[in-house]
Amino acid sequence: MAGETEQNGGRPTRGKGRPVVAKSAREALRPKEGTPPPKRSRQSRNQFVVFLNFLMSSVIFLVIAAGIVFYFGKREFEAPGPATSAETIMVRPNMSVREIATQLERENLISDTRIFLMGLRAYGADSRIKAGEYEIKAGASMHEIMELLESGKSVLYSLTIPEGLTVKQVFDRIAQTEELSGELPAELPPEGSLAADTIRFTRGLDRAELVEKLKEDQAELVQSIWERRAEGLPIDTVEEFVTLASIVEKETGRADERSRVAAVFINRLKKGMRLQSDPTIIYGIFGGDGKPSDRPIYRSDIEKKTDYNTYQIDGLPPTPIANPGRAALEAVANPSRTDDLYFVADGTGGHVFAKTLKEHNENVARWRRIERERRQQAEEAAGEADGG
Repeated sequence: MAGETEQNGGRPTRGKGRPVVAKSAREALRPKEGTPPPKRSRQSRNQFVVFLNFLMSSVIFLVIAAGIVFYFGKREFEAPGPATSAETIMVRPNMSVREIATQLERENLISDTRIFLMGLRAYGADSRIKAGEYEIKAGASMHEIMELLESGKSVLYSLTIPEGLTVKQVFDRIAQTEELSGELPAELPPEGSLAADTIRFTRGLDRAELVEKLKEDQAELVQSIWERRAEGLPIDTVEEFVTLASIVEKETGRADERSRVAAVFINRLKKGMRLQSDPTIIYGIFGGDGKPSDRPIYRSDIEKKTDYNTYQIDGLPPTPIANPGRAALEAVANPSRTDDLYFVADGTGGHVFAKTLKEHNENVARWRRIERERRQQAEEAAGEADGG
C-alpha cells in the first residue's frame, strides 16, 4: 500500500486505482437518498378499476349507514309510544297505511310516521291492516300498535234487549244506540218476533242488520223449544205458543214461578176460562208504547173492551204482547203439573197460588190489605217529611 500511495503522488486510491474523493463535513452528514417507490402499473391506473374501488367503498358506507338507521329505527319502533292515556282510533275500510300512520301521529299515538311505515313494510304488515275501531293503550309502542291493527280486535260495544220489551221499545233502544249506524226498518216486525239478548258489536253495525239478526235468533229459539213441548197443551200453533209465553213473561220476572204461572193459564184454557191477565189490559190500551210507570190500572180499564183484554175476550189475544225470553218460552212448553187456576201478588215480589175461587179471594183480600198498609205508611212518611 505504501508503494501505491507513492505511485499516485501521495493521493490515496481505492480499488483498481480509483481515487478516493474527500467529502466535506456537511456532505458527510447529509442523509443518503432512499429507495424510490415502484412505478404504478398500468392496471392500477385504469379508470374502471378506480370506479370499482369507489363503488365498493360506497357500498360499504351504505351498508354501515343502513345498519345504523335500522338499529335506531328498530329501537324507536319498539320503544314506548308518546300516548299518556288510552285512546281509540277508527280505521275505516279502504284507508291507506299512510293515512292510518298520519292519523296516529296527529293524535300523538306514534312519534314518527316514516318509522311506522318502514316498520310495517319490514314486517310485511302494510297489507294486513284490518278496518275497525281500536283502543290504543297508554305508552303502546309502534310495534304493539301494528300487531293490534293486524289482529282485527276492535273495540266491542254491547246492547242489552231485556225480556218482556215490546218491539216498539226494542226499536227505541236500537235507535238511541249511537255506536250503531243506518236506519231502522220502516215497518215494525210482528210483536214477539225479536230475541231478548245482549248483543256485542263493533262500531258502525247497521241497525237494520241487527234487527234481522234478532228476528232470526228468536225464530230459531222459538222453533227449537216448540219442538220439545209437552203433549196435551191447549195450543195449536207456534203463534199461540209465543203469545202465551209473552203473557207469562209480563206476569212474573221470577224464575222459580214462571212454570207455575204458565200452568195456571194452561189450566184455564183447558177449562174454557178467561185468562184475566192484567198485562193484556195494558197492551190493549197502550200498545207497544207501554203503560206509564206512574199510572195504575183502573176498574174502567178492566171493563174496557179491546182485542187484547183477556178479562173481556175468550182465549188468547190475537198477537203476543211482548217479546218473551227463553225462560218464559220453556215454561209454557213444559208447565208445572198443578191444578192451580188463580194467582195474585203476595207482597214480596212473587205470587200466591190457589186452586179454588174461595182461596183466591182470601189471597186477594190479603194483598189489598198489604197495599192499604203500604199506602198509609207512604202518606205518613210524606207528612213527616213535609213537617220537617
